Amino acid sequence: MSDVVVAEDGRRKCRWPVGDQLYEAYHDTEWGRPMDGDAALYEKIALEGFQAGLAWITVLRKREAFRAAFAGFSPETVAQFGERKVRSLLLNAGIIRHEGKIRSAINNAGRTIDVIEEFGSLAAYVWPFAPRRWKAPRSFADLVAVTPASEALGKDLKRRGWSFVGPTTIHAFMQSVGMVDDHLVGCSVRAECETARRAFFRRSG
Repeated sequence: MSDVVVAEDGRRKCRWPVGDQLYEAYHDTEWGRPMDGDAALYEKIALEGFQAGLAWITVLRKREAFRAAFAGFSPETVAQFGERKVRSLLLNAGIIRHEGKIRSAINNAGRTIDVIEEFGSLAAYVWPFAPRRWKAPRSFADLVAVTPASEALGKDLKRRGWSFVGPTTIHAFMQSVGMVDDHLVGCSVRAECETARRAFFRRSG
């Protein structure tokens, strides 16, 4: 079976999201496109942490509930969550009720603020870890779970006090926010992401 297929809308796409409307929309409009807002990047790191050990579609289906529960992933607000809020989140059936991951998301909100204070934005900190050259994958067999870049970023995040930021989680984050483009050759979305990435790198210098 080919790893790039024709979806119902007639476009050639990576096979993994095809057949699920929510998943396809995520693949088509979000995954692999450059992202630089502080709250958006913090949300992605937090949700990738919640995804650890689970399928991403599980998190995606709960994302709106997560956004409501975590104040739109405002780092300033989440960093102030205390024990009462933790207990409330553990009772929230709309999210993944894993205490360690909940506490990690709260901790990482505080660490996000630290990074913003030091670098001016979360994007200014994470994007220099993005490889400027990235070999285009032709099949699922070409995809990797860990890279030197994800190891370097994960290690530095841990040094700064972040948690649930292992190299596999961070590579998934980097894929999601366009720091690498893992749309397969032949996927119609790949060219759009590459154009967006080139424009992003030109703007950011």
